[in-house]
Amino acid sequence: MEKYPVILGIESSCDETAAAVVRNGREVLSNVIASQVPIHKIYGGVVPEIASRQHIEAVDGVILEALKTANMTFDDIDAIAVTYGPGLVGALLVGLSEAKGLAYATHKPLLGVHHLKGHIAANYITNPDWEPPFLCLVVSGGHTHLIMVDDYKNYHILGKTRDDAAGEAFDKVARAIGLGYPGGPKIQKAAESGNPEAIHFPRPCLDEEGYNFSFSGLKSAVLNYLNQEAMMGHEVNQNDVAASFQAAVVEVLVTKTMEAARDFGARRVALAGGVSANKPLRETLANECKKRGIDFCCPEFILCTDNAAMIASAGYYAYDKGEESGLDLNAFPNLTL
Repeated sequence: MEKYPVILGIESSCDETAAAVVRNGREVLSNVIASQVPIHKIYGGVVPEIASRQHIEAVDGVILEALKTANMTFDDIDAIAVTYGPGLVGALLVGLSEAKGLAYATHKPLLGVHHLKGHIAANYITNPDWEPPFLCLVVSGGHTHLIMVDDYKNYHILGKTRDDAAGEAFDKVARAIGLGYPGGPKIQKAAESGNPEAIHFPRPCLDEEGYNFSFSGLKSAVLNYLNQEAMMGHEVNQNDVAASFQAAVVEVLVTKTMEAARDFGARRVALAGGVSANKPLRETLANECKKRGIDFCCPEFILCTDNAAMIASAGYYAYDKGEESGLDLNAFPNLTL
């Protein structure tokens, strides 16, 4: 019987401490996540120093729990994959230091994984038949990228945000209308009771050629609307603002993705990143792909936000090609793809 490689993945780039065991890059044996959302919620966003301290407290526990759930020991692990960028530098260093220590102690290969490659790899777990080449829209709190995935190693960035990421805009708008943190889920919930056509917010970059995004102006348009209504003494319908803002973001993301798919002849389109959990975005992009006869894939909800299963999956493809990182691997908060 063929033995498929088993990878231990570790993720600590922001406010989730996670560990997972994945076989063959696609079979999740365990996926343990210690979330810090209740802590950062008090402050309205992630506080880097607090995040780092929480990672230190949680990292050993999530790794042991991941091994226990997978019914494995370090002897069963073939390699250790870890996020080394981009992300919060202090948070990254916690996971990276843990992974390097384990790799040294257990004599296992160390695999440094780019965070965005991890998000993209989440699609391989959700759909075991999914494989390159494909176009992927990666949307999160820190990134909004359109990436052509040529194969498991080569990635070509077609476009990205010039300023705020879509997820960042969700958080800032949610805070502005009094919904709090995290913004994405709260905006979506409020929008369910709102009218997406109540307020016409701008659709940045739709009148421009190319595949770049910009959400700073859209965020400012929401803030200006709120200020104008306040000065006139009007009561703002929170749900309508949320629905109208969300509709603008979704339209921009989907339109640009479909333009890129058309221009590059992509027959497969995937979605990834924390904002890929947004139901209107998933449904709209799926419908537009269906109209054009394009195959569509997006991760299951647990794999949209930061997790270690996606890191282990991405690490597997590096391991499969014989790649290995040195124990001098450092954290790169602004790591490019």
